[in-house]
Amino acid sequence: MSAGLAGCANSHMIPVTVTNTSTEKLSTIVVTYPEATFGINTLEPGKSFPYKIKPTATGTLKVEFFNSHGAARTSSGPVLQEGSEGSIEIKLTQDGATWVMQVR
Repeated sequence: MSAGLAGCANSHMIPVTVTNTSTEKLSTIVVTYPEATFGINTLEPGKSFPYKIKPTATGTLKVEFFNSHGAARTSSGPVLQEGSEGSIEIKLTQDGATWVMQVR
């Protein structure tokens, strides 16, 4: 195995699923994790958006979005450790978020 491939084998990626659990559309969703972010333009009711992140530092997770009435919402999540493995679910409502984090 080459050195480049060996480095990939130790890459800790965490699947993140963002789900709109409300009955109305959400928009401009930005998930912030240590040293990076990802965004979702819109998320219809009952729909999910999968994404994979690589924690390269330790820090607090955060999600910001607009509800169906255009009100900005922000929710701070748990602390993610550098090199963590596992999975994260972010369940959005019109008012905020709940976090289900199963990482080690």
